[in-house]
Amino acid sequence: MNHTPISRITKTFAVLVAGIVLAGLVPAAQAAAAPASPASSEQTSVHKKKKVKLEAKADKSKVKVGEETKLKGRLDVIADSADGDGDSADALELIIVQKLVAGVWVDLSNGSCRPNGSFVLSLSFSVKASLTLRVYHPETALYASATSSVFGVVVV
Repeated sequence: MNHTPISRITKTFAVLVAGIVLAGLVPAAQAAAAPASPASSEQTSVHKKKKVKLEAKADKSKVKVGEETKLKGRLDVIADSADGDGDSADALELIIVQKLVAGVWVDLSNGSCRPNGSFVLSLSFSVKASLTLRVYHPETALYASATSSVFGVVVV
């Protein structure tokens, strides 16, 4: 048999590459075959986010350019019968005023509110427009997201 050094190197290299590929596939196959750990699913069910209800409305439905209008509302935590504590957290929650532009909700202004508390936001507009607005509470570690009903403001 005629074994040249090049063919021996090529075979050695091929075996080495195949070994590396197989070594990489074994842990991936084990990870795919392993069932999800029960601890991770228990963790998500124990720390269930509380639902909130967001109400908001404008003081005036028609304002002049530059005139200030107030948005008033409440952020209420919906009591869960399985969750015995009806706490009102001290942390401020973000609330965002959004306007509808070409079918997409765009952030306009923001403020904060304590859960089970009320808020008042002041807004003024610099151009004439007919606006469709809502107030949005994004999802947090403790609370689910929520949106208020849609309301309109006409700026003349």
